[in-house]
Amino acid sequence: MCTLRRMDMISTLAMASGMAWSSGLRLYMLVFMAGMFQRFHVMDLPVGLAVLSHTWVLGTAGTLMVVEFVADKIPAVDSVWDAVHTFIRIPAGAALAAAALGTFHEPAFTVVAALLGGTLAATSHFTKATSRAVINTSPEPVSNIAASIAEETVVGGATLLMHAHPLIFLCALGAVVVSSLCVLYVMVRYLRRVIQAIVNQCTTAIST
Repeated sequence: MCTLRRMDMISTLAMASGMAWSSGLRLYMLVFMAGMFQRFHVMDLPVGLAVLSHTWVLGTAGTLMVVEFVADKIPAVDSVWDAVHTFIRIPAGAALAAAALGTFHEPAFTVVAALLGGTLAATSHFTKATSRAVINTSPEPVSNIAASIAEETVVGGATLLMHAHPLIFLCALGAVVVSSLCVLYVMVRYLRRVIQAIVNQCTTAIST
């Protein structure tokens, strides 16, 4: 019984952290996939997330997923989309994580899940947004499209892995978060140099 409860906890924790992290990359795709999997009994979502299989939720998430699929592959448009979704993905990640762990009826779990869920969503979101801003400094569209497809593949694979092998997923997520923070640091430094170079050029042009 103790082992079974421990496995339930690991599975729910994987679901909560996975939903939060994936929200920072592809919120609408995540919600649509999770809801469809629940509806067709591919996976059993925690009670707090069962609403994702509701017809209205699926319809809304599916429509926005298609819009995001197109917008995310257009250079510059994707950066605007990411900027706007800073105020959507992070709160959504916190809410999804809190709803997943709300199954245990422990207010402390819910608060901690919301805090950590928002942090995970912020980590993946800002890594995505910053890396896209760097990619957009290149005039060709191929790298942008490739990065977008890679993100969709990662979210799809993560959604399946968090359900099928929750412990493996949690270990992989830990490694990905650490790597993302390193990448984010490098990208931010690169963007600062690019912005500084542009400012210097503008200053020189004005002074001459």
